Amino acid sequence: ALINLPSFSVALVIVASLVVVTGAMAEDGFADVADGFFGAQSQDRRLEIMADSRVGAFGVVALIFALGLRVSSLAALFDHHGLIALSAALLVCGALSRVAGILPLVFLPPVRPGGKSASVGRPSVVVTTIAVVTVLSLGALFLFFGGVPPRGISSGLLLGLASAFPVMVLAQNKIGGQTGDVAGATQQVAEIVFLLALSVA
Repeated sequence: ALINLPSFSVALVIVASLVVVTGAMAEDGFADVADGFFGAQSQDRRLEIMADSRVGAFGVVALIFALGLRVSSLAALFDHHGLIALSAALLVCGALSRVAGILPLVFLPPVRPGGKSASVGRPSVVVTTIAVVTVLSLGALFLFFGGVPPRGISSGLLLGLASAFPVMVLAQNKIGGQTGDVAGATQQVAEIVFLLALSVA
Protein backbone atom coordinates (compact mmCIF):
# COMPACT_ATOMS: atom_id res chain seq x y z
CA ALA A 1 0.00 0.00 0.00
CA LEU A 2 2.89 2.32 0.76
CA ILE A 3 4.22 2.25 -2.81
CA ASN A 4 0.83 3.43 -4.10
CA LEU A 5 1.28 6.70 -2.26
CA PRO A 6 2.80 9.74 -4.01
CA SER A 7 6.60 9.62 -3.98
CA PHE A 8 6.83 12.62 -1.64
CA SER A 9 4.56 10.90 0.89
CA VAL A 10 6.62 7.70 0.68
CA ALA A 11 9.80 9.68 1.27
CA LEU A 12 8.23 11.58 4.16
CA VAL A 13 7.16 8.34 5.86
CA ILE A 14 10.66 6.87 5.39
CA VAL A 15 12.46 9.88 6.86
CA ALA A 16 10.01 10.13 9.76
CA SER A 17 10.52 6.43 10.50
CA LEU A 18 14.30 6.78 10.43
CA VAL A 19 14.16 9.75 12.79
CA VAL A 20 12.00 7.80 15.25
CA VAL A 21 14.11 4.62 15.07
CA THR A 22 17.40 6.48 15.65
CA GLY A 23 15.95 8.72 18.34
CA ALA A 24 16.90 11.81 16.27
CA MET A 25 20.40 11.67 17.76
CA ALA A 26 22.21 12.82 14.61
CA GLU A 27 19.55 15.45 13.90
CA ASP A 28 20.01 16.80 17.43
CA GLY A 29 23.76 17.03 16.87
CA PHE A 30 23.24 18.75 13.53
CA ALA A 31 20.98 21.37 15.13
CA ASP A 32 23.39 21.91 18.03
CA VAL A 33 26.30 22.42 15.63
CA ALA A 34 24.31 24.92 13.55
CA ASP A 35 23.38 26.88 16.69
CA GLY A 36 26.86 26.79 18.19
CA PHE A 37 28.97 27.39 15.10
CA PHE A 38 26.87 30.24 13.72
CA GLY A 39 25.24 31.69 16.84
CA ALA A 40 28.33 32.81 18.77
CA GLN A 41 31.70 34.46 18.27
CA SER A 42 33.92 32.73 20.85
CA GLN A 43 34.87 29.08 21.16
CA ASP A 44 33.71 28.83 24.77
CA ARG A 45 30.32 30.32 23.94
CA ARG A 46 29.92 27.98 20.97
CA LEU A 47 30.57 24.96 23.16
CA GLU A 48 28.17 26.31 25.78
CA ILE A 49 25.42 26.67 23.18
CA MET A 50 26.08 23.19 21.81
CA ALA A 51 25.73 21.71 25.32
CA ASP A 52 22.37 23.45 25.81
CA SER A 53 19.41 21.13 25.21
CA ARG A 54 17.36 23.95 23.72
CA VAL A 55 17.31 24.50 19.96
CA GLY A 56 17.84 27.99 18.59
CA ALA A 57 16.97 29.71 15.32
CA PHE A 58 20.00 28.40 13.41
CA GLY A 59 19.27 24.88 14.57
CA VAL A 60 15.61 25.03 13.55
CA VAL A 61 16.43 26.40 10.11
CA ALA A 62 19.19 23.80 9.62
CA LEU A 63 16.81 20.97 10.54
CA ILE A 64 14.13 22.23 8.17
CA PHE A 65 16.59 22.31 5.28
CA ALA A 66 18.14 18.96 6.22
CA LEU A 67 14.83 17.12 6.49
CA GLY A 68 13.51 18.82 3.37
CA LEU A 69 16.54 17.83 1.32
CA ARG A 70 16.38 14.24 2.53
CA VAL A 71 12.68 13.90 1.73
CA SER A 72 12.89 15.58 -1.68
CA SER A 73 15.97 13.55 -2.66
CA LEU A 74 14.33 10.26 -1.72
CA ALA A 75 11.18 11.24 -3.61
CA ALA A 76 13.22 12.06 -6.73
CA LEU A 77 15.15 8.81 -6.41
CA PHE A 78 11.88 6.87 -6.15
CA ASP A 79 10.47 8.67 -9.20
CA HIS A 80 13.58 8.18 -11.35
CA HIS A 81 14.70 4.68 -10.43
CA GLY A 82 11.92 2.90 -8.51
CA LEU A 83 11.48 1.06 -5.22
CA ILE A 84 14.44 -1.32 -5.51
CA ALA A 85 16.88 1.53 -6.11
CA LEU A 86 15.33 3.44 -3.23
CA SER A 87 15.74 0.45 -0.91
CA ALA A 88 19.38 -0.05 -1.96
CA ALA A 89 20.08 3.65 -1.48
CA LEU A 90 18.64 3.63 2.03
CA LEU A 91 20.75 0.64 3.02
CA VAL A 92 23.96 2.09 1.62
CA CYS A 93 23.18 5.57 2.91
CA GLY A 94 22.86 4.33 6.46
CA ALA A 95 26.24 2.61 6.34
CA LEU A 96 28.12 5.29 4.40
CA SER A 97 26.92 8.22 6.48
CA ARG A 98 27.83 6.47 9.72
CA VAL A 99 31.32 5.69 8.48
CA ALA A 100 31.61 9.37 7.56
CA GLY A 101 30.38 10.25 11.04
CA ILE A 102 33.33 8.51 12.71
CA LEU A 103 35.92 10.38 10.64
CA PRO A 104 35.95 13.42 12.98
CA LEU A 105 36.73 11.05 15.85
CA VAL A 106 39.72 9.76 13.89
CA PHE A 107 41.20 13.01 12.62
CA LEU A 108 40.24 15.62 15.23
CA PRO A 109 41.01 15.82 18.95
CA PRO A 110 38.08 15.81 21.40
CA VAL A 111 37.28 19.30 22.65
CA ARG A 112 35.75 18.07 25.90
CA PRO A 113 38.03 15.50 27.61
CA GLY A 114 35.07 14.14 29.59
CA GLY A 115 32.60 14.30 26.71
CA LYS A 116 30.79 11.47 24.98
CA SER A 117 33.04 11.45 21.93
CA ALA A 118 36.15 11.28 24.12
CA SER A 119 34.69 8.36 26.10
CA VAL A 120 34.18 6.43 22.86
CA GLY A 121 37.88 6.63 22.10
CA ARG A 122 39.69 7.26 18.85
CA PRO A 123 39.14 4.63 16.14
CA SER A 124 42.38 3.45 14.60
CA VAL A 125 43.30 4.47 11.06
CA VAL A 126 43.52 0.80 10.05
CA VAL A 127 40.02 -0.03 11.27
CA THR A 128 38.64 3.16 9.70
CA THR A 129 40.32 2.36 6.38
CA ILE A 130 38.77 -1.11 6.38
CA ALA A 131 35.36 0.43 7.12
CA VAL A 132 35.74 2.94 4.28
CA VAL A 133 36.86 0.32 1.74
CA THR A 134 34.07 -2.04 2.79
CA VAL A 135 31.30 0.53 2.58
CA LEU A 136 32.52 1.81 -0.80
CA SER A 137 32.86 -1.63 -2.37
CA LEU A 138 29.69 -3.19 -0.97
CA GLY A 139 27.82 0.08 -1.45
CA ALA A 140 28.72 0.16 -5.14
CA LEU A 141 27.59 -3.45 -5.49
CA PHE A 142 24.22 -2.89 -3.81
CA LEU A 143 23.53 0.27 -5.79
CA PHE A 144 24.51 -1.36 -9.07
CA PHE A 145 22.13 -4.27 -8.58
CA GLY A 146 19.53 -1.81 -7.34
CA GLY A 147 19.51 -0.16 -10.74
CA VAL A 148 21.28 3.09 -9.88
CA PRO A 149 23.29 4.46 -12.84
CA PRO A 150 27.11 4.18 -12.55
CA ARG A 151 27.47 7.97 -12.52
CA GLY A 152 25.14 8.18 -9.54
CA ILE A 153 26.96 5.37 -7.75
CA SER A 154 30.40 6.96 -8.06
CA SER A 155 29.29 10.52 -7.30
CA GLY A 156 27.07 9.47 -4.41
CA LEU A 157 29.67 7.33 -2.67
CA LEU A 158 32.64 9.62 -3.20
CA LEU A 159 30.90 12.93 -2.54
CA GLY A 160 29.02 11.52 0.43
CA LEU A 161 32.21 10.36 2.10
CA ALA A 162 34.23 13.43 1.08
CA SER A 163 31.60 15.74 2.59
CA ALA A 164 32.97 14.83 6.03
CA PHE A 165 36.14 16.81 5.43
CA PRO A 166 34.63 20.32 5.03
CA VAL A 167 32.66 19.67 8.23
CA MET A 168 35.88 18.70 10.01
CA VAL A 169 37.67 21.81 8.76
CA LEU A 170 34.79 23.95 9.99
CA ALA A 171 34.79 22.19 13.38
CA GLN A 172 38.54 22.70 13.76
CA ASN A 173 38.18 26.39 12.96
CA LYS A 174 35.13 26.97 15.15
CA ILE A 175 35.82 24.90 18.27
CA GLY A 176 39.29 23.43 17.81
CA GLY A 177 38.26 19.79 17.47
CA GLN A 178 35.30 17.45 17.65
CA THR A 179 32.39 16.56 19.89
CA GLY A 180 29.58 14.03 19.62
CA ASP A 181 27.49 16.76 18.02
CA VAL A 182 30.11 17.21 15.31
CA ALA A 183 30.01 13.47 14.58
CA GLY A 184 26.21 13.62 14.30
CA ALA A 185 26.34 16.66 12.05
CA THR A 186 28.91 14.95 9.82
CA GLN A 187 26.62 11.94 9.48
CA GLN A 188 23.72 14.15 8.47
CA VAL A 189 25.74 16.09 5.90
CA ALA A 190 27.07 12.85 4.37
CA GLU A 191 23.56 11.42 4.13
CA ILE A 192 22.18 14.54 2.46
CA VAL A 193 25.05 14.82 -0.04
CA PHE A 194 24.82 11.12 -0.88
CA LEU A 195 21.07 11.25 -1.51
CA LEU A 196 21.31 14.49 -3.52
CA ALA A 197 23.98 12.98 -5.78
CA LEU A 198 21.87 9.87 -6.38
CA SER A 199 18.67 11.82 -6.97
CA VAL A 200 20.12 13.81 -9.87
CA ALA A 201 21.87 10.87 -11.55
